[in-house]
Amino acid sequence: MLTRIDHVMICVANLEQGIEAYTRLGFNIYPGGVHTGRGTHNAIAYHEEDYLEVMSVRDRQEYLSSSGPGGGLLEFLSHGDGLRFIMVQSDDLAADVAAIRRRGVEVSEPSEGGRRTPAGHELKWKMAVLGPDHPLPILFIQHLTPLAERRAQLPQAGHHPNGVLRTERVYIAVPDVAAAAKAYSRVLGMPVPRVQRGTVIKADMAVFDLGPTGLTVAQPAEPGPAAEALARRGPGPFQVLYRTRSMDAAARWMAAHGVPPPARGIRNTGEQAMLVRPDDACGAYIGFVGPA
Repeated sequence: MLTRIDHVMICVANLEQGIEAYTRLGFNIYPGGVHTGRGTHNAIAYHEEDYLEVMSVRDRQEYLSSSGPGGGLLEFLSHGDGLRFIMVQSDDLAADVAAIRRRGVEVSEPSEGGRRTPAGHELKWKMAVLGPDHPLPILFIQHLTPLAERRAQLPQAGHHPNGVLRTERVYIAVPDVAAAAKAYSRVLGMPVPRVQRGTVIKADMAVFDLGPTGLTVAQPAEPGPAAEALARRGPGPFQVLYRTRSMDAAARWMAAHGVPPPARGIRNTGEQAMLVRPDDACGAYIGFVGPA
């Protein structure tokens, strides 16, 4: 079963600068290690159960000689840093791959991947990728290394200065929300959600609830973040919204670390939210929602 958004992948040209940017935003983020045989390395910020990944190319030649999930990173980075993939967690990837294929969607067999941490520990997972007829920015992952063991590899897992608890939603800019909702419905095996207005991102959106997280396709309805994202990079992921213990604590931390004041707005749920612009978050919009 597909259980939740496992993590988001922010791709950057320079990993050290990516770590610095997300530290300024109030995340406890640390070098995560290298992807074995892939020529890439990353940094990780754990929340309660999901996490943020910032990834970059470590060895260009090794990257170019490798194959598998994540190809095309250099082309992506040629247009600047940004939010590239949403990883959807599975508790039985082989069964989910079979179910996706029964719905007429091409998807790869699960393949094993790994990351060697700075301390030399090998963390393992299985991943499946959609075929070229369904070029959606989602990958499917089943971890083989338990969550507690993965969290233990970082000096500080969670307890972020910005109070972030978990990923609330991830947003994907699309030119046609009705068509996109049908496509994601078929891939995910979920009913097409109703379309609602996103008052902060200024878009008509359809939200797929995956456990405690939401995967959202959003068509711009007026000038705003969704329209800006679609104009800047075309269709694709553009925002992560985080649930925080305290928006005021997050705002104070960012102000103390030189981040311009985030824009504030009211969600269609009636909650207050604030939004950090892409220039301050490696090409992604980063949102916060929670109590003052």
